[in-house]
Amino acid sequence: MQVGGSGGTDDLNSEINVTPLVDVMLVLLVIFMITAPMLNTGVDVNLPQAPAQELDQADGKPILSIDRERRLRLGERALTWVTLQDVLQSDSKVQAGQELYIEADEALPYGVVVTAMATAKSAGVEKVMMLTDPSGQRPLAELDQPASSNAPAAQGTAADDE
Repeated sequence: MQVGGSGGTDDLNSEINVTPLVDVMLVLLVIFMITAPMLNTGVDVNLPQAPAQELDQADGKPILSIDRERRLRLGERALTWVTLQDVLQSDSKVQAGQELYIEADEALPYGVVVTAMATAKSAGVEKVMMLTDPSGQRPLAELDQPASSNAPAAQGTAADDE
């Protein structure tokens, strides 16, 4: 570093000033440290923009069923919640297509279904889809009534939720 006048030398200073670069990098680091935990706290849900399509059951797609008593079935095979992740990781149909359909009783709490979805994701399933009733949509006015008057409906059409 040179102090004072030029002193008769016309040398150029070829050193790079890294202070602005360090400032920018520190700001980016803080931004990523704040946003990174938010990206990993949730289940991805992409709701369809159109009515659900009819699902052809003859395709042999893997379907995880959860009944009103929270009992699990993968196709015709009964499972427990403890073994769910291991079974999904070892099931050839699930791993070949990297997709799983979930049909759950309407009376189940939201958290039970989300737990099944999160377990499937942690087992390596890329695409998790929910099955719904193909007979049509529930009247929206019925949803404005108190929860005790809503009656459960059946399940059966595919609505994507990656």
